[in-house]
Amino acid sequence: MVFSKYKEFVEDGDLVVAWIGRNKLLPLKIEDGQTFHNQYGAFPHSEMIGKRYGQQISSSAKQGFIYLLQPTPELWTLALPHRTQIVYTPDISIIFEKLRIVHGTRVIEAGTGSASMSHALSRTVGPSGKLYSYEYHASRYETALQEFRDHNMLDEVNGNTRLTHRDVCKDGFEIAESSLEVDAIFLDLPAPWEAIPHLIKHVNRNGSTRICCFSPCMEQIQRSATALQASGWCDIEMLEVSYKQWAARKTRVIRVDDSIERLKEVKRHRTEGFERRKERQRLEKELAESAENGEETTDSPISVPSEPPSKAPATTERNHKRIREGDEDYEWTDVARIDSNLKNHTSYLLFAVHLPSQLDNESESTE
Repeated sequence: MVFSKYKEFVEDGDLVVAWIGRNKLLPLKIEDGQTFHNQYGAFPHSEMIGKRYGQQISSSAKQGFIYLLQPTPELWTLALPHRTQIVYTPDISIIFEKLRIVHGTRVIEAGTGSASMSHALSRTVGPSGKLYSYEYHASRYETALQEFRDHNMLDEVNGNTRLTHRDVCKDGFEIAESSLEVDAIFLDLPAPWEAIPHLIKHVNRNGSTRICCFSPCMEQIQRSATALQASGWCDIEMLEVSYKQWAARKTRVIRVDDSIERLKEVKRHRTEGFERRKERQRLEKELAESAENGEETTDSPISVPSEPPSKAPATTERNHKRIREGDEDYEWTDVARIDSNLKNHTSYLLFAVHLPSQLDNESESTE
């Protein structure tokens, strides 16, 4: 799988994530002879091949640069072409923790969509796990199928993912070629409560099975919770993820002596400006009195005697220019800065657990 192995250098045929700017990442297939164009100029692929991942790549005209990053599910979430609303990394992380998804986990995913969650699941369950993904929309299914094939995710190319075109709300999750029994289930559907009754055939007979329903509306959550209760699921809870972005930055270390010198400079400039203003006012008054007494005046503008600029310390001159973060002429310290905007509500997350004892109770009730 493209997203499960790490390499050091860019090779012909690699899928990379091109970092264009802080909030702009693009997927890029490296092909010798091709050229990538953007607002910074032309970037021939031939000059990218052999470069180290993470290295800065300048345009042919040296007017800008990009970075080539090795794709991970987290980067792919930010760079992928959107076909539907996607699940972002903060939600993915809490879903994996609550569903206990690890290497070897068998997972059902209903609602492949843009495949943000699919890539994260495939990477995490690893070669010993299995992902069964279902998509009911025909064109989205075909696009995802080709994408999974290109990324070496499908089981037909020694991957761990099986993609099926089906409306699971009507036709269930049955796979004719094998018995489908899983440890975790993720439903990203318009009406997950219609798919929940079909899941009872596929829960783990020897251990717990955990489920997450990803829904944007509270009404969907309420109907899904009712369906889970009716199907014997327990420990039902709902979560909503809110988060802020943290950034590693540098801040300049300013000593007390520097601050005192700066304050003295401000006071000195203020005093000099006050004295010049007083001198101008004095000259204007003298001219006005001369005019009243009938004395001759010149039309030349009032000139205020200029005083030689005060000698400022060498450190003060640097305070007037824009200082670039990390400038080696200054002392810096590492800090963490938090985004002022609270980002929340992509969807509500509804979790539940199905235990083997629930199956025994259901068997007894049918007998």
